[in-house]
Amino acid sequence: VVALISLSFGGAVGLMFLMLGCALPQYNQYWPLFVLFFYILSPIPYCIARRLVDDTDATSNACKELAIFLTTGIVVSAFGLPIVFARAQLIYWGACALVLTGNTVIFTTILGFFLVFGSNDDFSWQQW
Repeated sequence: VVALISLSFGGAVGLMFLMLGCALPQYNQYWPLFVLFFYILSPIPYCIARRLVDDTDATSNACKELAIFLTTGIVVSAFGLPIVFARAQLIYWGACALVLTGNTVIFTTILGFFLVFGSNDDFSWQQW
């Protein structure tokens, strides 16, 4: 229960930083909300690979490594998009810093979710 509460708190704090980067009166640009797509896309390759791969094999698996590679690309793109927006002067650098802080918190929360609920116990995301 404590892990679930702390993960939800982390998600709320990360989204708060994202919204502050968009909605503060001095920034007032909603372009950074496009990183929400990356938040949704980031766990998908790893979830698909976990369903397809048998975890009993101790050796490396190409499917799982491809999923980690794609997830890494999505996470790097989520960090790169606000920087590109700031360089193109679509958003201010302060908004970029808030969005990058929110990205760090959200992706840490997603990683924490997979570390906490990634095992094969009774309450697991693999049941879904």
